[in-house]
Amino acid sequence: MVGVLRIYEPFRAFIETIGAMVLLFRRAIVAALTPPYNYGPELVDQFLFALRLGWFPMILASLAFTYGPAGIEIGDFLNLVGALDRLGGLFVLIVMREFAPLVCAIVMAGVAGTAMTADLGARKIREELDALMVLGVDPIKSLVVPRFLSLMLLTPLFSIYALLFGTLGGVFVTLTNGAQVGPFFANFFSQATTIEFLAMLVKSTLFGAMIAIVCCYKGLTASGGAEGVGRAVNQAVVIAFLGIGSIDYVFTQTLLATNPILNTPR
Repeated sequence: MVGVLRIYEPFRAFIETIGAMVLLFRRAIVAALTPPYNYGPELVDQFLFALRLGWFPMILASLAFTYGPAGIEIGDFLNLVGALDRLGGLFVLIVMREFAPLVCAIVMAGVAGTAMTADLGARKIREELDALMVLGVDPIKSLVVPRFLSLMLLTPLFSIYALLFGTLGGVFVTLTNGAQVGPFFANFFSQATTIEFLAMLVKSTLFGAMIAIVCCYKGLTASGGAEGVGRAVNQAVVIAFLGIGSIDYVFTQTLLATNPILNTPR
């Protein structure tokens, strides 16, 4: 019985946390759509803050993931069988369908998301959130909504930059193997579709919304002083990464099931 309780209690706590995050998501949507819309300045500040933190790590991660473990190994294999001209088509799958939104989400969760959690957690510990509620200011509208919308706007933008620099990694692989970049781009654009590009933007937006809600929730519920804030940051990153993997699997399977043409090489 004790062993069952040890398993049940953490599972129940996790389910309750997920439910609370869903409720926070609903409250954020309602607060964002309900006047007054006085969160504009904070939205701009949070957007520029996340942009300033994430642009350089995103570029490095895009090049590293596409040129390194993916590009070099696939390029060597295709060069071995004399089909290096097919590298562009594979990079559509590697970058546009997976790596661009994933790299963007990982950078946002690890850089901007942790900063949001620490900021809100520190405010919670200093009882600033309680002071705002006493003054009649809604913390959801004034603090959560700007961070929620800023990540939802920034992640699709970053995914486009990740696509550009990820494709640049494929160009580097082509040049490293002594081939021309013309066949690479010809095969890339013959395989790329508008559906996949739009799916990349939608997936990145979902990642941004999920990361913002997870990190804001953990910041708003932090307790236990500075140690509690650090613990909330760690938990936010872990839950965000789990959410990224879950959303990526469900979204990709749904995309392929509803668009069978994406499974057919062109």
